[in-house]
Amino acid sequence: MVTDVAASARKVELLEAAYRYALEHGLGDLSLRPLAAAIGSSPRVLLYLFESKDGLVRALLGRARADELDLLARVRGDDLAEVTRQVWAWLAAPAHRALLTLWTEAYARSLVEPDGAWAGFARDTVRDWLALLAGAQPAAVRDTPAGLAERSYALAVLRGAFLDLLATGDVERTTAAVEHALAPK
Repeated sequence: MVTDVAASARKVELLEAAYRYALEHGLGDLSLRPLAAAIGSSPRVLLYLFESKDGLVRALLGRARADELDLLARVRGDDLAEVTRQVWAWLAAPAHRALLTLWTEAYARSLVEPDGAWAGFARDTVRDWLALLAGAQPAAVRDTPAGLAERSYALAVLRGAFLDLLATGDVERTTAAVEHALAPK
């Protein structure tokens, strides 16, 4: 039993170190040797703890998703535009660039490799964000086709603006675009 606890603690420790590495280097060309060397482990230990490279990638995606869900748990409001602004403020914060770059990479890979380690990442992310946005809509609107369209639009604006922000670094322009989309018509 002590061995399981020690292995579990070591697995968590290595996962956190690997996550920091992935935030800096990405996951696309992840190689176990450089990763293991950077985090003070060996490829053999990583394979033992995570069963395979795909297992490690799945664990890293789960860790990235935990950060996303942490954000979602902190966003509150009963106005879709205000919640969208809160999410945008988080997305636009320079401190989150590495996570968002990793998230974007994982999102794209899950689209082109739908059966691999990345399976379901994009779909699950869309579901999470739509649920957050649904919570900001009045109950009478939430379960209607118009309510779904409204929050899908908000999500599309957020995603498009943050992809553009990652590509250009232009916070002012992308924030203005989000504000324009949210302005009452």
